[in-house]
Order: sequence, then structure tokens, then C-alpha cells
Amino acid sequence: MSGNRPSPARNHVPTTALTIALAAAGVVGMAAPQTQAAPARAKTAQAAHHDDPATCRGEGVDPTARIRYRSDVVIKAPLSTVFALQTDVERWPTWQPPVLTMKRLDPGPLRKGSRFRWTTPAPATPTTPATTLDITSTVHQLKRDSCIRWSGPAIGEGLRIDEGVHVWTFTKVRGGVRVHTEETWTGDQVEADIPTATEALGQGLETWLSDLKTTAEAANRRDRQPL
Repeated sequence: MSGNRPSPARNHVPTTALTIALAAAGVVGMAAPQTQAAPARAKTAQAAHHDDPATCRGEGVDPTARIRYRSDVVIKAPLSTVFALQTDVERWPTWQPPVLTMKRLDPGPLRKGSRFRWTTPAPATPTTPATTLDITSTVHQLKRDSCIRWSGPAIGEGLRIDEGVHVWTFTKVRGGVRVHTEETWTGDQVEADIPTATEALGQGLETWLSDLKTTAEAANRRDRQPL
């Protein structure tokens, strides 16, 4: 899924993780408050690689947030391919089914200060109706072929995520690129049910990583095929 909360001072949202999370996942409460709900396939990688928070140019997710999730995946494709795919936000709807619409709000390459607006569906939960979330994201840090960090609010009818921060890092490893993502949410509405919100966030991020891996590896296979 870059904010706002009933207290105006906090206005960032995990534009992507949150929306794709809610949109792509069934909502199941499972984690204890202030802990991360971790789908089974992510647990081992997280324990092995992510004891320290991810950062982009020294900035990370909200350290005080009660809703947070992190995960990673290894993608068998060149670093340049993976990073370009992730940062070409205007093309997200072509490979991420939960992204319904996308519009850049400024010209030129994605960079610090860039803003974009996008929408994604959110299913009904025990406490919120089904709706379409409208997200306005702002890029705060970006380093080519290395990392990106953005934030922004997600607002729908009967559903609001007031503040969130989303960090992605990209690291060359043997056989490809390790992509790591972390996101936090804050806001009175989502904090009223932390297990459900955490599970939704986690499912959304896992779906995003899976879609990114599938698309990047398919592009790599096409590029390597003889003309």
C-alpha cells in the first residue's frame, strides 16, 4: 500500500502494504497485540535475516507502531529489473491485481518528494464494511537499486488507516536479489483490533512479494530467450 489520524499530527500510511493487504487477504486474527503475525512461509526467513529494522538512507518504519509486519523473498532476476519494476508505480496495475487505479501526481522519474494516488479494494471485516481505499503516497527516501521508503493515508467509506510507513530494500545475493519489506500502521480504527489488522497487513505484503517475484522472473526468462 504514502498519512493522518484523529490527531492531525500523524498522517502517513503504508500505501501499499495496507491496501494490498486488505484487498488480497482474508482477515483472520491471530497475533498477540504488539507482535507480528507471520504467515508460515515467512517465519524462517524473518528469524534468519531480519533482527534489525530495515532502513532507507537511515530512515525506517515507525518504531512505536503497534501494527507491523516484515518479510522477504529471493527473486531470480537482475537487480535492475526488480528495482525498476517496483518503482515504476504507474505500471503497478498491470502486475498487481489488487491495484485498481494509479496516477502519478508529478512528472519525471520517481524520487524523493514524488507523490502518487492509487486505489484498491478492501473486503469486509467483523468491524468494517467492504470498501475501496484511496491512497495518496509520498516518497521520502529512495536510493537507486537499493531501497525506497514512502508513506501516506488510506481512506475508504467506513475504513481509515491514519498513519503508516513502508520500507523496501533490495540486495544482490547468489542467484538473484533478496527483496525485504517492512511496514507499520497506526490509527485508532485499526488499533482497535491489532491481530486482525496485523494479519491483513501480513497477507497483503506476502501477496505483493509473490506478485513481484512472479513478474520479475517471467520478465527475466523472456529477456534471456533468443529472438
